[in-house]
Amino acid sequence: MAEAVLGPSTSGSVVLDLGPGTGALVLHAPPEFDGAEIEISKLGTPEPRTHSQVRQRQLPGRVQYAAVYPGLPAGDYAIWRDASNRRAATVTVASGHVTTIQWPG
Repeated sequence: MAEAVLGPSTSGSVVLDLGPGTGALVLHAPPEFDGAEIEISKLGTPEPRTHSQVRQRQLPGRVQYAAVYPGLPAGDYAIWRDASNRRAATVTVASGHVTTIQWPG
């Protein structure tokens, strides 16, 4: 089943689940990634992967593009470049915090 393509989001429209053992990840991406699905997985366990769509984020006075991964178990994650198992980056999601990373390159 195909997922719906969502439009831009505005400030305050994303709910993050943070707490003991749970964090969130915001992956900033270039504008040409708008609509792309980016997969991540815990290091050491390449499956299952979870994905999020890069969307335009309309903030006061500026626009950014980002994929948001709310409610992740704390730990180290691989960010996958594509379906061919090429890793783009690794990131540590901290318990009770929002971790941010910029798409590499």
